[in-house]
Amino acid sequence: MRPSIQAALELAASLTRNNRFVEAVGIAERAINRATVEERHEIRQWLAARTHDFTGEGGQ
Repeated sequence: MRPSIQAALELAASLTRNNRFVEAVGIAERAINRATVEERHEIRQWLAARTHDFTGEGGQ
């Protein structure tokens, strides 16, 4: 996944933890829409592995 897409997803996680969900969804959606088909699989894996980044609960 391109660094710009990962950075956008990390920002979306931060915004979500700070109760700025609408902004977070907009940023994540734009990043996902820019992704290639190959990158989308990697994005799904990245999101699944980092659920705690978005919820701020538990995790690693």
